[in-house]
Amino acid sequence: MTAVPLISLFDALLADLDGVVYAGPHAIPGAVDSLQQLAGLGIGLGYVTNNASRSPAQVAAHLRDLGAPAEDEQVVSSSQAAAELLASLLAPGAKVLITGSPALAQEIELVGLTAVRSQAEDPVAVVQGFSPDIGWKDLAEATYVVSAGALWVATNTDMSIPQARGIAPGNGTLVAAVAAATGQRPQVAGKPEAPLFHAAAKRLAADRPLVVGDRLDTDILGGNNAGFSTVAVLTGVDTRETILAARTAERPDYLIASLSDLHYPYPDIDQTDGIYRCGRATAQVTGQTVSIQGAEDDLDSWRAACAAWWTAVPETAEAVAPKLEWRTH
Repeated sequence: MTAVPLISLFDALLADLDGVVYAGPHAIPGAVDSLQQLAGLGIGLGYVTNNASRSPAQVAAHLRDLGAPAEDEQVVSSSQAAAELLASLLAPGAKVLITGSPALAQEIELVGLTAVRSQAEDPVAVVQGFSPDIGWKDLAEATYVVSAGALWVATNTDMSIPQARGIAPGNGTLVAAVAAATGQRPQVAGKPEAPLFHAAAKRLAADRPLVVGDRLDTDILGGNNAGFSTVAVLTGVDTRETILAARTAERPDYLIASLSDLHYPYPDIDQTDGIYRCGRATAQVTGQTVSIQGAEDDLDSWRAACAAWWTAVPETAEAVAPKLEWRTH
């Protein structure tokens, strides 16, 4: 086992928010304390979020209300990335239809573009980001403009979003509605694209950041795309089973139960004659079956299983779930 806490191997933590720090309005147990400890260790902290419903200042204020350390500039959002992408593609002052929140409109205005809300205002582009207030009329307006040939940018395409009551539809479901109606696909500005992570690391002057997230398809894929180390946390969308089955591009370097685990040493995984050992658990692969000696509720069992299965299936463009054989004695 590494003698030092996992987080001390890095100079910054780039944290997702929904499903990692909070679910809906409430903090995930242990998350705030874990983030507060970073400053004392000299480790930078940035927040990288695909949720475009609020401005970075509003997100930072919410984090501070929860007790988490957060200055406005520590929050890097997909709405900022979308605005920067549109500004690079359009003339100054160009009209952009906002299918999303006032916070998204604000980011569009900040880069010198003009936010509008109707096809009648002759927009040359559409930007679509999550907002709980979006309705059919908003999606219809976007569809009219996209169908007419306008540039279309989505802040992100997360299909779901963790809320206090469970998993709810995310921006990807709303984007999919416009895509189904138009036959078009948007350019995507946020996760899993690398620039959002590079921007966050640059703000912190970090050379060895660790990306933590609850989603393979955005957080982990994005961190991997950026060339950073990644850790999947089990407080949001993805589960032990989906992480084990992950396609190659979405496999994390580490697997933890909660942010609190960042402050403990991470167990070594050893291999002898095809048997992978993590803590007291072992795993080995025969054909399409992973045999695990250990408790199903012990995360070391899953860490060993991931090491064994990912070695057996090193390159896969699709998620592939093995059969699991549990042996407790």
